[in-house]
Amino acid sequence: MKICFPIIGNEGLKSQVNVHFGSTKDFLIYDSDTKDHEVVSNADAGHAHGMCQPLKALQGRKIDIVIVGGVGMGALQKLNAMSIRVCRAVSGSVNDNIQLFQENKLAEINANDACSGHGDCGHSN
Repeated sequence: MKICFPIIGNEGLKSQVNVHFGSTKDFLIYDSDTKDHEVVSNADAGHAHGMCQPLKALQGRKIDIVIVGGVGMGALQKLNAMSIRVCRAVSGSVNDNIQLFQENKLAEINANDACSGHGDCGHSN
């Protein structure tokens, strides 16, 4: 399974998970089968609100899950349409969130939980 994390800084699995999906500078993609990871630059970081293109941002990579502090409705709908689940990260590192995900302790983000605009989210991350 490929798990995508928008990250703050590139410290590998110690990177902090970003609170926003589309405006992050980098994504860390973790392969839960091989335990390998790669970091890719966000090719779509400069989009206007509501115009995030997830496949462009992820440079066409196959992703199964996105774990993030928050995500806008447009990106959430586009990710879900591509059969990509989106789960709410907790404050902490990629490693912390991998562990919680494996323990089934991260909630899935649905339409009621999506952010309505950059900077006005109510999530705690």
